[in-house]
Amino acid sequence: MSGQKGFSLIELMIVIAIIAILAAIAFPAYQSSVAKAQLTAALAEIRPGKTTLETVVQDGRDPLLVDKSYVGLTVSTRCSSVSATLDSSGVGEISCTLQGSSLVSGRDLKLKRSAAGQWTCDASAFDQKYRPAGC
Repeated sequence: MSGQKGFSLIELMIVIAIIAILAAIAFPAYQSSVAKAQLTAALAEIRPGKTTLETVVQDGRDPLLVDKSYVGLTVSTRCSSVSATLDSSGVGEISCTLQGSSLVSGRDLKLKRSAAGQWTCDASAFDQKYRPAGC
């Protein structure tokens, strides 16, 4: 009599259960990683606008010229809408309304300029674990 070859039903069910448990643990971690990557990408898309705003302030140009097209910002796969503002005191803001993962979609990421010329990243609309470094 030769031995049986193959797997029993119980062994296959155990393997499937292990795979299901691993997937249940990995999926939320994957979603968090995607959300953080999308937020970081959105920040990278609006960050170049800082240079244009600084140039306007330093050169004494009319701050009313500043808008998203003047700064070179466009709607993209990460930002469903973008805006740029600057007032006569030098206070400015560059904003991106995110699209993508449901964990970040529809919320605003902002770069803010104070009258003293200090830039801050405002990601307060997002959970701390999704915020890129420096926000």
